[in-house]
Amino acid sequence: MKGHSGKGAVRSVKNSLKISPIFIFVTICGFAFYLGKLFCSENKISLNDSKIDKDVFIAPLRITPVEFPECGMEYQDYTPCTDPKRWKKYGRYRLRFMERHCPGINERKACLIPPPDWYKLPIKWPESRNQCWYRNVPYDWINKEKSNQHWLKKEGELFIFPGGGTMFPNGVAEYVNLIIDLIPGMKDGSVRTAIDTGCGVASWGGDLLDRGVLTISLAPRDNHQAQVQFALERGIPAILGILSTNRLPFPENSFDMAHCSRCLIPWTEFGGIYLLEIHRILRPGGFWVLSGPPVNYENRWHGWNTTIAEQKSNLDDLNKLLNSMCFKLYAQKDDIAVWKKASDNSCYDELIKSVDYPEICNDGTDPDAAWYEPLRRCISVPNPKYKKISLDSTPKWPARLHIAPERVSIIPGGNTGTFNHDNIKWTSRLEHYKNLLPALGSNSIRNVMDMNTLYGGFAAALIDDPVWVMNVVSSYGSQTLGIVYDRGLIGTNHDWCEAFSTYPRTYDLLHVDGLFTKESHRHVLFFYTLLLIN
Repeated sequence: MKGHSGKGAVRSVKNSLKISPIFIFVTICGFAFYLGKLFCSENKISLNDSKIDKDVFIAPLRITPVEFPECGMEYQDYTPCTDPKRWKKYGRYRLRFMERHCPGINERKACLIPPPDWYKLPIKWPESRNQCWYRNVPYDWINKEKSNQHWLKKEGELFIFPGGGTMFPNGVAEYVNLIIDLIPGMKDGSVRTAIDTGCGVASWGGDLLDRGVLTISLAPRDNHQAQVQFALERGIPAILGILSTNRLPFPENSFDMAHCSRCLIPWTEFGGIYLLEIHRILRPGGFWVLSGPPVNYENRWHGWNTTIAEQKSNLDDLNKLLNSMCFKLYAQKDDIAVWKKASDNSCYDELIKSVDYPEICNDGTDPDAAWYEPLRRCISVPNPKYKKISLDSTPKWPARLHIAPERVSIIPGGNTGTFNHDNIKWTSRLEHYKNLLPALGSNSIRNVMDMNTLYGGFAAALIDDPVWVMNVVSSYGSQTLGIVYDRGLIGTNHDWCEAFSTYPRTYDLLHVDGLFTKESHRHVLFFYTLLLIN
């Protein structure tokens, strides 16, 4: 996932259509999408369902050509499960309307999403980090409303990303340097994976790529217009999402660091339920970084439309809440504060004896369950059987990429041997892939998705190429995503009967291995996704 220089590609989409392996990928995914439209049900189907004709499953597959109509231009940036046109159907409590709400099977669109008028192939990495074509993401809201904060600016046919933000208008590099001064582990490979909640245009995550930290930038589809779309157009990992009523689509103990730069999340409200979710997905010994209110309230309160007494009270409440979750203040300087999650379970042993909020989760819910799983007002205690899951015990990057994590044992048949075999297999396969698709490994392909990963072996084999990989683990299968994060890679849970949490045209390559076989118990070819390959 290293960055390499290269000149930006600028040519018309119409002139870029060629019969190539990439075109084959598009055809396969399109055909699967059509079949998913016909057969995929929102309800799970049992193999013992007497209504199903079992002859269907032994009859030879007949493939016939399929033509797809084109959607109207109003669908050029359609995100079906986070569609603003459907928000009025859902309650505003805790911004629930911004969560995933996928259309029913009769509402789903079976058409091809058009690009914006005069769409151009994206600028190649690494130039894309600092600029993108205006026509590809033709939205001016951030440019106009945040102009004094230097998120982005329009220059001719380009959007330029100076690296500014609400809390770092003078540049993200200087801001990240301040954080590294507070967390030295960001320099020596101790900290590898991060999540940025309320990411803006993902400049924080983009800057960290050169520092060996791989970040998932998270933001909802809201009035900021296309934050995640800007991030992915730049070649920076990002996904649509929001802290609201359901868990984020990650297992517990995933990230080494979580970050909020004035992300406007009400951390101390609703019994601290959002901080409890950060606690769940943060690795023991991991760091939570906050900049903005109420940090440094003594010098900043007058610009926050509040009083110094109110901000002092907010900071006191925040510290009390964090202490009750076994976080300790680790470091603070100016506008940035860092808390560290307990590295072992001794703190939680004391909490069990305490009557203070929050309670320890004891309802039997799997702390790794993360697909439409409601947030809970209780604290998840890390499983004590894992002795090396703490950030203090995890091998440093890049050594951790090739060491079998403890969590490999949760998979039936999983052990160091199967882990090493998976690595060897994908190293060998990648050589064949590159023979078939020479662009893989060059800066022509940047955003990659592995739609059915096990241990993240495909992503690990690509680690020296100028790509990043979104590793997807089925919400219906074994929870191996924790292993992916233990290796220092990133990914998400997903059910492929639903649209992925992204905009159209945001991935350059979709990789599929064993997905149809793995999901065959659901009796269908089940794709319902609006990802398009450039």
